[in-house]
Amino acid sequence: MKPGYEVHHYTPVRLLLIEDNPRLAALIQAGLAKEGFPTDIVASMGEALTVLGTTHFSLVILDLGLPDGDGLGVLQSLRGKGASIPVLILTARQGTSDKVKGLGQGADDYLGKPFAFDELVARVRALLRRPAAYLGQQLVLGDMVFDTASRELTVKGNRHPLGAREAALLESLLRRSNHVVPKSVLEDQLYGLGSEGSPNAIEVHVHRLRRQLDEAGADAEIHTIRGVGYLIREPR
Repeated sequence: MKPGYEVHHYTPVRLLLIEDNPRLAALIQAGLAKEGFPTDIVASMGEALTVLGTTHFSLVILDLGLPDGDGLGVLQSLRGKGASIPVLILTARQGTSDKVKGLGQGADDYLGKPFAFDELVARVRALLRRPAAYLGQQLVLGDMVFDTASRELTVKGNRHPLGAREAALLESLLRRSNHVVPKSVLEDQLYGLGSEGSPNAIEVHVHRLRRQLDEAGADAEIHTIRGVGYLIREPR
């Protein structure tokens, strides 16, 4: 690795979806992936408590009607241990008393089924933008501004569309600008557990992002640190 570069190890954003309907779970997972949020799925309270005890997640999306008990048990376990991870309840129980009970036991938000996917994404982003959570509203480097809510890149005041993977990659690099982000961490960020890309997937997305930044006239540069990962910085 080149001298003067610091490797920045960080915990990438990753969501946990606790949902026992496999078709719905797969649709939500695919939709969130397109928005740049790798999401892992478990279908029961037991699985949820096990994985939450071993893996860091940035946010939990929780169904209440699980095959081995009420999903509120997962919420009670988290809050009982002092865990502050945001929890969004996503359930067919839409009565006022159900919402009051869920929020009263520590849920951060409550969304009833059926739901509009755009609203789910908006609520996820809102929770992750809260103080001490993962997202910030805007990331700025040189003449480039990336809005984490709209996924919009602006360079010198001009808007430039990005694909979902390139937007997620840019966000990851900008959050650790001037630090090397290991390739393995970027792979986790873009694909999540159990959903691997092709062997050179990261290189392909980096190449596309570099080209897009160059076409936009951005003064930031993405550097490859061979055998380690990538970093983004303003030219010196």
